[in-house]
Amino acid sequence: MEWQFINTGMSTGEFNMKYDVDLTQRLVRGEIPQTVRVYGWKPWAVSLGYNQSELDIDQKKCTEYGFDIVRRPTGGRAILHATEITYSVVMFADGKGITDVYSSISKALVNGLQLICPRVGYETSQPNFRQLYRQQESIPCFSSSARYEVKIEGKKLVGSAQRRFSTPNGEEIVLQHGSILLGPEHKLLSEILNIDNDEIRKKVNADFNEKTIDLSFAAGRTIFYDEVVDCIKSGFENTLNINFISLSETHV
Repeated sequence: MEWQFINTGMSTGEFNMKYDVDLTQRLVRGEIPQTVRVYGWKPWAVSLGYNQSELDIDQKKCTEYGFDIVRRPTGGRAILHATEITYSVVMFADGKGITDVYSSISKALVNGLQLICPRVGYETSQPNFRQLYRQQESIPCFSSSARYEVKIEGKKLVGSAQRRFSTPNGEEIVLQHGSILLGPEHKLLSEILNIDNDEIRKKVNADFNEKTIDLSFAAGRTIFYDEVVDCIKSGFENTLNINFISLSETHV
């Protein structure tokens, strides 16, 4: 299969989300091939799920920290995009359900990230999200793991979300994107959540420490953006039998 691979580098939250939506719309119109994109965030930004309330986030504190706030076109919960690399995949569903697509993409990510840390694997169970989302401590995306999300020794390394769109002839297009943690700074999210109970905030902090892991910590060395770009590209090529037809593009 011929796909394109795009590296847009570090950009604002608004640019990053609009770019993913634009890729999706262009695939819907048949203007581009299926695409894997990687990118980062400058400045750091909080992204909210498509249906998540803005009241979950303390906007004044975000301003004080210098964080952008942006809404994702996909579902899920709040993420602080800090020391990470983000991936997005825009592809045809080809009749596959949500879980099957998650599985395919996760396998590609795992196979690529194992080049850095061989202990990378993925989640096999599924929580009750309807019940979980009623709790304040569930506001962060990284507070729980869905089936096939990427983990290291039981701790969440990648948080992902998916949405589907339809072409004029009825085909389904998938947009899936997610954050690959390169450092521990995502934990600062607990400081900017609108939580009115100190015990719940402590629980959120504890969950971050107990349930998440970053690639640098797992590998025992600092992992940089460019190294992960190459591994992700290799993982998709080898797992999905992709031939990337274009060179990486860098946006400054």
